[in-house]
Amino acid sequence: MPAHDTRFIEVSLERASLWRAGRRLLREVSWRVRPGERWVLTGANGAGKTQLLKLLAGIVWPAPARHIPLTYRLRGETFRTPFGIKQQIAYVGAERQDRYERYGWNMSAERIVGSGVYRSDVPLERLTPADRRRIHRLLRTLRVAHLGRRPFLTLSYGERRVVLLARALIAQPRLLLLDEVLNGLDADNRRRILLWLKRPRRLPWVLATHRLEDVPPGASHALLLEGGRICHAGRLRRASLARWLHGPSAAVRSPRLAAARRRRTLVRLHNACVYLQQRRVLRGLSLAVHSGEWWLVHGHNGSGKTTLLRTLYGDHGVAAGGRIERAGIAPGVPLERFKKRVGLIAPHLQAEHPRQLTVNEVVRSGRHASIGVDAPRCASAAARVALRQFGLTRLQRRTLAELSYGQLRRVLFARAWAARPQLLLLDEAFAGLDAPTRRTLLERLRRLAAQGVAVVLTAPRPQEWAACATHELELAGGRALYCGPLRSTR
Repeated sequence: MPAHDTRFIEVSLERASLWRAGRRLLREVSWRVRPGERWVLTGANGAGKTQLLKLLAGIVWPAPARHIPLTYRLRGETFRTPFGIKQQIAYVGAERQDRYERYGWNMSAERIVGSGVYRSDVPLERLTPADRRRIHRLLRTLRVAHLGRRPFLTLSYGERRVVLLARALIAQPRLLLLDEVLNGLDADNRRRILLWLKRPRRLPWVLATHRLEDVPPGASHALLLEGGRICHAGRLRRASLARWLHGPSAAVRSPRLAAARRRRTLVRLHNACVYLQQRRVLRGLSLAVHSGEWWLVHGHNGSGKTTLLRTLYGDHGVAAGGRIERAGIAPGVPLERFKKRVGLIAPHLQAEHPRQLTVNEVVRSGRHASIGVDAPRCASAAARVALRQFGLTRLQRRTLAELSYGQLRRVLFARAWAARPQLLLLDEAFAGLDAPTRRTLLERLRRLAAQGVAVVLTAPRPQEWAACATHELELAGGRALYCGPLRSTR
């Protein structure tokens, strides 16, 4: 192949800046991505990684300048704006995934992938038999063909991510932009995606990540952002990445927590079956969570982890023949009373909050277990404490639309803390967080657990949490393969 393969996009930024809501997010960025290059993009939460990917994708536009700051080249033709070429660029990230949740787009996975064939957000064209065969071949390659007919919103967080990656790939992009795409994937799905990215093709890609082990073997270059500026751009140097990325042992340095001496049962499931859209997701599950316990819930994508946490919280009901018991909730007592004592952090909760809400409003709502409803005055003092504890005081007047994905996750932690919870339900709570933020939040979590707060945490990589947990639940197909004290070997 020629050194410069014109079949793929070359994109150049020259002293590009980006402003949003009166704040400059990117500062004088000069960077070039050439065909055949595979870039790892990293930096702290709020450094500008997602905005940089959106700039390349043509979703946002740089600040006006005397020169043209953004240039694309494809098949010998030069484009000074993304119009006319942005359909050749595929962008996959958490924000796009959240959009389906926010707007209730619940088409089948096959139709979602099919929208990539015609490069539209939602299916606008009827799929032909040839389209369906092509979609099925790709889903089979990614080992998710069995999801084709499933409604998208019934899929697990990791399954949705793989489907959206398939949507991007079926469009045969000339530039691939991946924003934390490996978050929430179990070991098998993660391995398949990393192997796919290693293929000896000239397709250029940029992968944003906070994890050292998620750097694909085929990566060739690294770009490090700090405060919206480039502090390194060039050949991949793992030593440089170690400053920004946390390794696989980042969460296991904490000593194992002891369960509280006086255990109180907070929530109990007995022979619980849960159905979503006439499909049984949990099967005959029995579980009791006591104060001071730290439960690690793990299993493959689609095993029922998220459904379990939402059932404990009260979003899903238990079918006849099983039951759920919650401390202080007897017949006739509103379920909201229980929810006010629970801190919930989950991807769907992040997607459901209106983007125009301020950080302060979201954190205050934690005391009221509400979304977009003003909390009583007493919530203000608790919110101020939570904002200060999580370093969000200077961000409290900003809207959610102005924050990075990692900053949004910190806001959900503060919202959960403001509730002064007795029980914490954490579904992929640490996804998208940089290493320093992750360490800080983990330490706060340990302190709460040591005070008797119960923790139920889902994790696609359970080995990271083995030193923190006291109990574990391994799920497969909605059934418990193991439920009890943490096993000594993993």
